[in-house]
Amino acid sequence: MRVSGRLPDFPWDALVEHAERARAHPDGIVDLSIGTPVDPTPAVVQDALRAAADSPGYPLTIGTQATRQACIDWLSRRHGVTGLGLDGVLPLIGSKELVATLPLQLGVGPGDLVAWPELAYPTYEVGAALAGARGVATDSLTSFGPETPALLWINSPSNPTGRVLPPEHLRKVVDWCRERGTVLVSDECYLECAWDATPMSVLHPDISGGSHEGILAVHSLSKRSNLAGYRCAFVAGDPALVGELLAVRKNLGLIMPGPQQAAMVAALDDDAHVVEQHARYAARRAKLREALETAGFRVDHSEASLYLWCSRDEDCWATVSWLAERGILAAPGSFYGAAGSQHVRVAFTATDERVDAAVARLASVIE
Repeated sequence: MRVSGRLPDFPWDALVEHAERARAHPDGIVDLSIGTPVDPTPAVVQDALRAAADSPGYPLTIGTQATRQACIDWLSRRHGVTGLGLDGVLPLIGSKELVATLPLQLGVGPGDLVAWPELAYPTYEVGAALAGARGVATDSLTSFGPETPALLWINSPSNPTGRVLPPEHLRKVVDWCRERGTVLVSDECYLECAWDATPMSVLHPDISGGSHEGILAVHSLSKRSNLAGYRCAFVAGDPALVGELLAVRKNLGLIMPGPQQAAMVAALDDDAHVVEQHARYAARRAKLREALETAGFRVDHSEASLYLWCSRDEDCWATVSWLAERGILAAPGSFYGAAGSQHVRVAFTATDERVDAAVARLASVIE
């Protein structure tokens, strides 16, 4: 069944029954199903928001020059991206609104094909459906035959698997898309959440060949800076594509509020809080991974992102149920595509206390 005959059902609605069972645990639920930050928003960001609170006028859709320059400086300083100008950056009201409407904003529609990874964030499919385009989930560039996608999504580090695509593969995808006139959009929202690999932006000159033509990269501050509640993100890349988005967004009134832009600048300019948060997540990840593997789970990929991609080699809903009986809620891999039918996604964004509770419950399995 499809909502309004157009969009997929919201997947998390199917998890309600298991969430209720997990909440019935005597010590309460450990919700590891969604990667929602739980640690404090950095003080430097809160201070910037307060200082910009007097904001009576309408902001510009393109954002302030300071906001866009902070994005450029961060990509250069942290990820080696060069050649990006102010006309190649656009702030977003969180990354999900762009992911869900990007095909529509770029004029993709009926008769066009949108492609995304075989295991992927469900909103890529939503975006294609909303635009009336056809969609396909595939990891193979040879699966299209004579047909050329209008838009191709890649996601590294991956949600849900945590997989990091190697530079040589990214270069191959860039070349393939340019040869065919396909718009390449790279979802890089977990770029700074890396553990066992070094992910690269598709905008890096070693990947892009020193040109951003035909390429967009999407970035979010929700995970790296505990800013999910602020809805701070941006898209960067080909100025021509950014210009198309800007023209549409002006008409739609999709404008990031001024105070949030000031907060975003403060967050992007400060690396110290990112290092601290990375260490918190690293400790939680290590505890959960050891506990899951000791309890009989296999962890695949997971070299980056905020999740462990786990399997007991059984139907994912059976695993979800097994965990729910122990008060732990995880996301079934089937939410992300048929290829995830024997995996669950376990987030390590819960508090230290809740992570320790999950570890204790998993340890009790083998006692």
